[in-house]
Amino acid sequence: MKKIIFHIDVNSAYLSWTAVEQLKNGSTHDIREIPAIIGGNQESRHGIVLAKSVSAKKFGIQTGEPVANALRKCPNLEMYPPNHAMYHEYSEKLMAFLRDYTPDIEQLSVDECFMDFTGIAHRFSSPVEAAREIKEAIYEKFGFTVNIGISVNRLLAKMASDFQKPNKVHTLFPEEIPAKMWPLPVSELYMAGRSSVEVLQKLEIRTIGELAKADPTLLELHLKSHGRTLWEFANGIDNSKVVRDRVETKGIGNSTTLPKDATTEEEARKVLLWLAETVGGRLRKEKQKAHMVSLEIKYHTFQSVSHQKQLSRATSEDQTIYETACKLFRELWDGEPIRLLGIRTSKLVDDDAPEQMNLFELQENMERDVAKGAKYKKLDHALDQIRKKYGDDAIKRGSFLEK
Repeated sequence: MKKIIFHIDVNSAYLSWTAVEQLKNGSTHDIREIPAIIGGNQESRHGIVLAKSVSAKKFGIQTGEPVANALRKCPNLEMYPPNHAMYHEYSEKLMAFLRDYTPDIEQLSVDECFMDFTGIAHRFSSPVEAAREIKEAIYEKFGFTVNIGISVNRLLAKMASDFQKPNKVHTLFPEEIPAKMWPLPVSELYMAGRSSVEVLQKLEIRTIGELAKADPTLLELHLKSHGRTLWEFANGIDNSKVVRDRVETKGIGNSTTLPKDATTEEEARKVLLWLAETVGGRLRKEKQKAHMVSLEIKYHTFQSVSHQKQLSRATSEDQTIYETACKLFRELWDGEPIRLLGIRTSKLVDDDAPEQMNLFELQENMERDVAKGAKYKKLDHALDQIRKKYGDDAIKRGSFLEK
C-alpha cells in the first residue's frame, strides 16, 4: 500500500494560542484579527518577533526580525510576551488529540508533527476529506487553526503544508511536483539554508525546478553531501519514515463525526460498537488495560456532553467497553440528534498487571464475570489476529452490514 503522510502545522502557533487563552479569559477582541506579534518586551522594545498575525504580515513584519523594526513598520502594533509553559500545554493537548486518530505521530516541534495516515486511510473516503475533518475538529475543540499537507513522504507533506495559509489543506503528490513545487524560489525548499541558497544562486540556480534539473555531481562539488540531499529533495525524493513518538500513554480513545445525525439509540449503538472495537484493539496493541471509560456526545447544535464510569477491574475487552459506553449513553442522551460520538479510556495499566478483586462481590458473580471475560478475551484475540493478517475490514459484525 502506498504511504500517505500528513504534516500538521499550527498557524502562527504562539499568537493563536495566546489569542485563544485571552478569549477564554474574557477578552473581547481577537489579536489574530489585528496587527499583533508575540515576542520582546513592551517597555524596552527589545527582542525579536516570534509570531505575527496576518494583519501584521501585511505591514511587512517578518518572524525573526527585531521588535524595534516591526514597531517602525507598524506603530500601532500590539505586542505580547511569550508564555512557553502555556504553549507546551496546548501542544500536549493537540498531540494527545491527534493520537486518538492514530498512534503513528512524530512530533517535529512544539507546533507541528507528522502523521502516518496509511493505517487509518480505510476509515475515510479520501485523505483530503480526512484532513479537512481533522482540521475542523481541531478548530471546534481548541479554537485555533492548522494547515495540513498531504503526500507520500515527509518532505513533500511538509512542503505542502507551507503553501497558502491559514486554515488550509494542500496536496503535493509526485505528479504535482512540476506544477506546484518547481516554480518556487529555491530558498523555500526544506533544508535550503541561507548559505546554501547563496551558493546555488552563484550557480544560477534560482528555482526548485532548476535545482531538480541540475547535475547532482556539480552540486556535491560545491555543497558536498548536502548538495545531493537538496537535489533529491527538489525531485521529491525522501525515504525517511515517520517514527512514532515514545510517550507515556495517559489514555486511548476514538471519536467520529457521523455522516448523518443519529436520531435513535439503535443508530448510536452501532457506532459505539465500532468505536469500542477500535479502542479495545488499540489497548491490546499497546498492551494496556483501562480502569475508566468515558463517553462524549456532540449534538447537532455542537453542544457537547460527557460522562465517565470507573470499572471494578481494568479491561481491554471490546464487549466490556461497549456495554459501559451504552450504559453511559442511556444516562446522557437527551433525545437530540447526534453529530459526534466518542469513547475514551483512561487510568491505564499494563495488561499483565495483577488484578485486585472486589471483596464485596458475590462469589458467583465473580466466577461468571471471569468466565465471560475469558471468552471475550479469546474472541478479541482471534479478531485481532485476523485483522492483523488480512486488514481491518477483513471481518465485520453483522450489525455493521447494510440491511
